[in-house]
Amino acid sequence: MNTTSITPSATARFNMPSETARFNMIEQQIRTWEVLDPKVLDLLNEIPRENFVPDAYKGLAFADLEIPLGNNQLMLSPKVEGRILQALEIKPHETVLEIGTGSGYLTALMAAFAKSVTTVEIDLVIAARANVIFNDLKFNNIDCVSGNGANGWGTDQYDVIVFTGGLEVEPDAAKQQLNIGGRLFAVVGEAPAMQAKLIRRISETGFKTDVIFETSLPYLALCTPAEKFEF
Repeated sequence: MNTTSITPSATARFNMPSETARFNMIEQQIRTWEVLDPKVLDLLNEIPRENFVPDAYKGLAFADLEIPLGNNQLMLSPKVEGRILQALEIKPHETVLEIGTGSGYLTALMAAFAKSVTTVEIDLVIAARANVIFNDLKFNNIDCVSGNGANGWGTDQYDVIVFTGGLEVEPDAAKQQLNIGGRLFAVVGEAPAMQAKLIRRISETGFKTDVIFETSLPYLALCTPAEKFEF
């Protein structure tokens, strides 16, 4: 997936009534990317994506773009958020760990389905902004914390773990925090040819990995691969 360079002034051409823009986003972007679960589509229509977009980019809230959040972070495009949510199949009794809160929109989508979400954000400013939005929208099952979750977080086990930034290799430490039957989503590989993987824990020692789509995401903070030298 190519990242388009945008500036706040570019948002004017996308301005249209929110409900029309939201409908177009779902019908023209998300459905066409094989996101067809009615529960997911209803939720994408219900939770106001525009509330999670920085003020300078409000006009791009429903565009097929990754939106700048500051400090080299980007908000995932709507179709990727929808595809992740559909693949995870989160149930009401399940607990979620998210590494990389970012805008907080995917966090809120998962929290609407889950028992609870612990979301870890390394950037203090971005974490604080997301917390304000969660509070404004009355999400009382989200625990947003600041820190580096690249190698997992704490000692709890989770039913779902999501990495919202790219990784060079599968996160083996985080995989061990999955409950049996749990799912982990991560985009793994070397840009620009990266794979979105869904990893299921099927036993104490067994995991099953499926590649669900191909994309390219900026690497998670502190996870950028070392530069390779050719001799």
